[in-house]
Amino acid sequence: MRTPRLGLLLAALAVTATACSGATKPTGTGPDGYAVTPLSPPAKGPLPSLTWSLYAEPYTLDYAQAFDYPPNTVLANVCEQLLRVTPDLKIEPGLAVKWENPDPTTWVYTLRPGVTFHDGTVMTADDVVASLKRQMDPATGSPWGSAFKNVKAVEKTGPLQVTLRLTKPDVLLNELMAASPGTIESAAFLAKTGKEYGVPGGKVDCTGPYALEKWQQGESITLRRHPGYWDKKLTPKTDTVRFTFVEDSAARTNTFLTGTADGGYLVPSSSLAQLRSSGKGKVHFGPNTAAANLAVLNFHGTLGDLRVRKALSMALDRENIIKAAAGGVGVPAKAPAARGAWALLPERTEGYFKELPDPVHDVAAAKALVREAGATGKPVTLVTSSLAPEISVVANAVQAAGREIGLDVRLKAVAPEAYSSIFVDPNARKGLDLVITNGYDNTPDPLEFYQYLRTGDFGNYGNWSDPGYDAAFDRAIAAADPGARSDLTHDLQKIAVRKLPIIPIYEAPYSVFLGDRVTGAPTGIAQLYYPWAATIGAAH
Repeated sequence: MRTPRLGLLLAALAVTATACSGATKPTGTGPDGYAVTPLSPPAKGPLPSLTWSLYAEPYTLDYAQAFDYPPNTVLANVCEQLLRVTPDLKIEPGLAVKWENPDPTTWVYTLRPGVTFHDGTVMTADDVVASLKRQMDPATGSPWGSAFKNVKAVEKTGPLQVTLRLTKPDVLLNELMAASPGTIESAAFLAKTGKEYGVPGGKVDCTGPYALEKWQQGESITLRRHPGYWDKKLTPKTDTVRFTFVEDSAARTNTFLTGTADGGYLVPSSSLAQLRSSGKGKVHFGPNTAAANLAVLNFHGTLGDLRVRKALSMALDRENIIKAAAGGVGVPAKAPAARGAWALLPERTEGYFKELPDPVHDVAAAKALVREAGATGKPVTLVTSSLAPEISVVANAVQAAGREIGLDVRLKAVAPEAYSSIFVDPNARKGLDLVITNGYDNTPDPLEFYQYLRTGDFGNYGNWSDPGYDAAFDRAIAAADPGARSDLTHDLQKIAVRKLPIIPIYEAPYSVFLGDRVTGAPTGIAQLYYPWAATIGAAH
C-alpha cells in the first residue's frame, strides 16, 4: 500500500504532480506562487566535480534491495534498467532497444548491442537473465520480488534477447522494467562478490554514466564518470560526483546556503521560503507521483470500523497541515495516489479526479460518526519519528484532530531506523494503528500504486483485504490497452477512496535546490531512475 517504498517520508514531505503529467497544477500560497517543470535550465559547460546532499546515507547500493530515495538517488547514475523513465514521466528504451508482447503472457526484450559494464566487459543476455532471476530468488529477499509474481521463466532466447514467460497477463511487469526490477548487473560480478555486493564499503559493476569509486561509510559516496558510456546524449558533464549525508534538516539547509553542497533533492520543507529568497541558488519544483498519506496498519483495532476511518479523515484540516508541513506548497489529496501518478494518459486525469469527492473538514459530523461507531475514547496509536520534522508536524496535527472528535490518539516515537523498518518488517508494525507514509509510483502507471492494496501484497502494510478490489485489479493488470487499463485503475481508485485503507492528506511537487554554480538537473521524481547527474554542469 504504498507505496511500495518505504516511504521514509523524509525531509520533504513536499512532493506531487505536475501540469505536464496531467495533474492540477498547485498554486502555492506565497506571493509569487511556483511553477512545476520537468527540467532546470541546461548546463552551459563542464564541471570537474559536484557535491550533492542526501538527507540520509543509503543503507545499500544493491539494486535488488534499493527501496527508498537515498539508494535510488545514487544508483540512478550507476545502474540502468531495460527501459527508462524520462524526466517528463514517459517510458523509453534503455538497455533494451525494443520490447514486444507477442501474446498476453510473453514479453520479449531485444538488448542494446555494445553496452559495457564499468569493468569494460560487454553486456549480454546472460547478464540480464542473472539480474532478473536474482530479484526472484527468495534468498535475495528483494522487496521487488512480488513484481515477478506472475513470471514462470526468464530465458535467454538469443545472444541479445531475453524472454519472460508468465502464468497470466501482467502489463505492469513490463513497465517496472524501467525501475529497480529491471536493473541489469554483470552476472560475473554478482557471482564474484556474493554477499559483499552493494554493501557499505563494497562495489557494484553496472552500465550507467558513472561508476562507484568509493563508499566511505558514514561520510560520503564518490562516483566517477564512465568513459565508455553508451548513451552519447547523456555523456556526463561533471567528472566526479560526491554524495554527503546530512540528516538534520537545518544543517542540511546550511550546506546549501554556504555552498558546502551544490544541490540536493527533497528540500526540507521548513526551509523552502528561506532558500527561495536566499540568493544562493534556486529551488525548482518538478513532476511527482507522490502523496502524503496515513496508512492504516491495524484493521482489527479502532480503525477497523470504516466509520472511524471516515471520521478521522473528516477531522483533518488539510490546508493548515500543508502550511505547517509542506511550507504551503501543495494541495489536499483526494485519493491515495497523487494526480501526478496518472501520467499513463494524463489527459484523463482531471476527469477522473472530478468524479472523486473533495476532502471535507467537518468536525461535528466526524464526532457523530465516532459516537455512532461506539469508538469514543478508544485508542489509536500513530507512530512518529525524528526522521524528518514533517513527520512530527503531521503526527501532532492528526493527534489533535483525532482527540477533537473523541478518539484517544496516542503518539509512539521511534528512532529513524525503526520507522524505516515499519515498511519492510511486519513485526515492526505490532501495536501500531497508523503510520505517515509518502506513497509514490516508480513508473507513469497509477496501477503500480494500487497493486499494493491487493490482498497479501508486500506493500499492503495493514493486510487490508477486499475481494471486489482484488477482482478489479486482476481485470486492470490484464488490460494491454492503456485507455482500458486507465479506466479500470480509476475503478480501483474509487474503491480505495470509498473504503479508506489509506487516508489521503496532501500532494506537493518534487523539489530540488541548485546552487548558483550548477544547473541542468531534472527536477522531478524521475530522478530515482533517470541518470540525473549526467546532465548537471556549470551554470555560467
